[in-house]
Amino acid sequence: MELNSLTAISPIDGRYRHQVQHLDDYFSEFALIRYRVLVEVEYFQFLAKQKLFPLSAAQRKSLQSAVENFSQEDAQLVKKTEKVTNHDVKAVEYFLKTKIEETGTGAPDIREWVHFGLTSQDINNTAIPLLWKHAVEFEYLPGLLNLKRQLQVLARDWKDVPMLARTHGQPASPTRLGKEIMVFVERLENQVELFIQVPFSAKFGGATGNFNAHYVAFPKKDWVKLANGFVEGTLGLQRQQYTTQIEHYDNLAAHFHAMERINTILIDFCRDIWTYVSMDYFSQKTKKGEIGSSAMPHKVNPIDFENAEGNLGVANALFGHFASKLPVSRLQRDLTDSTVLRNIGVPFAHTILALKSIEKGLEKLVLNRARLDRDLENNWAVVAEAIQTILRRENYPQPYEALKELTRGKGGIDKASIHQFVEKLKVSQALKKELKRITPQNYTGINLP
Repeated sequence: MELNSLTAISPIDGRYRHQVQHLDDYFSEFALIRYRVLVEVEYFQFLAKQKLFPLSAAQRKSLQSAVENFSQEDAQLVKKTEKVTNHDVKAVEYFLKTKIEETGTGAPDIREWVHFGLTSQDINNTAIPLLWKHAVEFEYLPGLLNLKRQLQVLARDWKDVPMLARTHGQPASPTRLGKEIMVFVERLENQVELFIQVPFSAKFGGATGNFNAHYVAFPKKDWVKLANGFVEGTLGLQRQQYTTQIEHYDNLAAHFHAMERINTILIDFCRDIWTYVSMDYFSQKTKKGEIGSSAMPHKVNPIDFENAEGNLGVANALFGHFASKLPVSRLQRDLTDSTVLRNIGVPFAHTILALKSIEKGLEKLVLNRARLDRDLENNWAVVAEAIQTILRRENYPQPYEALKELTRGKGGIDKASIHQFVEKLKVSQALKKELKRITPQNYTGINLP
């Protein structure tokens, strides 16, 4: 069958393609070839600036055009060459040599300076970190920070909404809904801060990382300094100083682990919201024509949070494997990193899908304040902590034990039974009034900013 959204094996390129198709700018085969062309051209021009060969304005313009106007037709030419070379990076080299030849009339032949002194991993281990950097900076971090901002807005809106807390699934000291949302905001902020501390690393040093070819050709050149300047100054990446044929991938693994942790936080959030929906703390806006169940007409399911949880789980399974696999390579290099690197867009896309689903789900939520209030009113036993703590302050004998006897495992604890207990205490009337002012609705602690 012809490949389209219905015949694609992966749902990323099928069912979900309309939501993540823009990611092909970073993770498609076309994108990888384009980024390789970019690195090769930037390096070629960098060598020219070192006065190793002359580069005419026409040649420079042609090469810049090859990068800026790189098309699917150009990519097809590279792939056609690859069928002959059976080597993808060498095919890019030949493509650029052809571009130079097209503008080389009457000029010195400079084609052999393309890919000078390099191995294919000098291109792959700069092109892939560069496309990863762009995807993170232009897609992932903006998406994550937008979601965090959406949570902050909801936390502000629900800042003063009291809610029964549940520890071990059982009624616990009341809290505020806005604060519970801020728990996730803080967790995300902390992990984003860790994430952005990890540099985008690259390898650039010849066949086995020692600049063998560069040095034997030009022993008086400071190739380490030049390579650092190229990778860091031109590409905006951090060059690793001691490498084998490939980069260490330790920092890339750190990115994957950081995204895995962030996804785990979001899974936790999705499950909490899902539970609140099941408890009727939230209802969901409906859309005309939509169906929740093929059999049960009344259903309005929290599918956005379920979809997000599923996508986050798939992403984490891959991120975890990639993070443990990539830093391990036999001796100076084996090829097992290649297949993995070609798949880094898959967990990235599943993560972006999850962020979109969570945003969509949050927009549907409608707070059921009456249900939260009813839950609080039905659980007066939670003020037992407050009463026994104040009694401790007053040096009342065994207050914890007295409240335990009254409330633990007991049903039917309501306002009347609590007030009846307070009234029997051998304390001052002023203290009794203080204790009676405590309710499940106002026993919510500090209203954190």
